[in-house]
Amino acid sequence: MSGILAGKRILVTGVLTESSIAFQAAKVAQNEGAEVILTGFGRLSLVERIAKRLPKPAPVIELDVTNQEHLDGLADKIREHQGEGARLDGIVHSIAFGPQGAFNFLEASWEDVSTAVQVSAYSYKSLTMACLPLMEHGGAIVGLTFDAQIAWPKYDWMGVAKAALEGTNRYLARDLGPKGIRCNLVSAGPIKSMAAKSIPGFEELADVWNHRAPIGWDLADPEPAGRGVVGMLSDFFPRTTGEIVHVDGGVHMMGA
Repeated sequence: MSGILAGKRILVTGVLTESSIAFQAAKVAQNEGAEVILTGFGRLSLVERIAKRLPKPAPVIELDVTNQEHLDGLADKIREHQGEGARLDGIVHSIAFGPQGAFNFLEASWEDVSTAVQVSAYSYKSLTMACLPLMEHGGAIVGLTFDAQIAWPKYDWMGVAKAALEGTNRYLARDLGPKGIRCNLVSAGPIKSMAAKSIPGFEELADVWNHRAPIGWDLADPEPAGRGVVGMLSDFFPRTTGEIVHVDGGVHMMGA
């Protein structure tokens, strides 16, 4: 099969609904020739049902990134599906969570904050390390961020967690570069996904894009961000690492 990911094996986390960026990344990756494996947390039956809507069947592995046993066993689970010569050429990290308390900056407890940072930022490193035995030939890690250069309305400690993710990406790129592994993030605009529903004040936050995206932005269309992820997984950026690529309609560069 032809395509910019022809012959590549990609692990995609965070597929929960068709409206997710992760689903679109998996779909575009398959259309571009990749063999895809998904991970799911919690409602595995839902992930398996959504996986059937991809162009080709994709196995689903249970993964809680805060569970060390899950992480320790991940490479073996992937080997079970791939058989002899198992490997990964790319990983999509689309995992973020903040308890409701994390969306109140001045009142949030450390328990809320630490959960947000562990799930949303530290997991980028722990997921990569869990998969490292399958990436001896190099590859690409791509995560999803929400521009952490500025303070957003209502986003609060999740914004801090995304800043931690962006820092983690740089250090991971530094340490894995010698192994031929590139680490990059796609900074996507807001999408009306299931994850967005858990963010108090999401509508107010997202409304910024209705007025400030010079090329326009569709809150209901995750495909542009999914395409961005696949682009960074491909070999078309062989010497790009530690980078943040904005797929946000241009909002990040607009002044007041």
